[in-house]
Amino acid sequence: MAYPKPVFSPASPTSPPSLEPTPAPSRPSILPELGRRAAAVAATTLPPLVTVLVILGVWQAIVGESYTGLPSPKQVWLESKELILNPFYDNGGVDKGLFWHVATSLQRVGIGFSISAVVGVLLGVFVGSNRWAHRSLDPIFQVLRTVPPLAWLPISLAAFHQAQPSALFVIFITAIWPIIINTAVGVRNIPSDYVNVAKVLRLSPVEYFFKILLPATTPYIFTGLRIGIGMSWLAIVASEMLLGGVGIGFFIWDQYNASRISDILVGLAWVGLTGFFLDRLVALVGHVVSRGSAAS
Repeated sequence: MAYPKPVFSPASPTSPPSLEPTPAPSRPSILPELGRRAAAVAATTLPPLVTVLVILGVWQAIVGESYTGLPSPKQVWLESKELILNPFYDNGGVDKGLFWHVATSLQRVGIGFSISAVVGVLLGVFVGSNRWAHRSLDPIFQVLRTVPPLAWLPISLAAFHQAQPSALFVIFITAIWPIIINTAVGVRNIPSDYVNVAKVLRLSPVEYFFKILLPATTPYIFTGLRIGIGMSWLAIVASEMLLGGVGIGFFIWDQYNASRISDILVGLAWVGLTGFFLDRLVALVGHVVSRGSAAS
């Protein structure tokens, strides 16, 4: 009687061990992640870049080579090449590159806006948390916030008799209103549950401010700060046109008096890019602060 031969399957415990080495686990490739990041960066930067190129192309096509009061992009490059390529020169006095004019204006904005931020947040908390203060002060704030920045300049000059403090006052008085109003709105919109928890825990005013009020109103505060920093930048550029001295506003006005329209356009590009940077900087700080408040 013939018996069948045993068959050794790969899963059989009696099967002979394999002599092939076990392959090492493959490491995850970083190429897909880099591709996703590159696609995200391209999606963010390409649309505005293409838009700028289209605008420059249309501008060049409309103006052409003939000078009609507004130079073409090509003329701007030919006439202001040194100003564009060398923004860091300093020949003394007001003969400086655009970097130094913008830096001087930013220094003034930094001082004036910082004061308005501190005073505006404190006043906003007071107005938002006190019903009588809101009824008394809010109408006054609504009236004063409609006054144009340059309308405050004669008052500041009459009060301070100097250009520097007058410019700081114009920045302060221009930026403070959106900070006050947005902070007050945030305080009034604090959920009642938060207030009740603070009462149950018997938090002191300082503890209530840092643990309840400030985290709850952070989005409102930074909305006001973003509006305020933009208005501060507008105010200082307009003020420097009249006050003189080093500053991007004075540079633009000085080039107008010299009939250098190409230099004015380059200066306006610096003004716009700087304002964009300031807005994104405040937004970034607000995002970081909001995440820190949520985590705590």
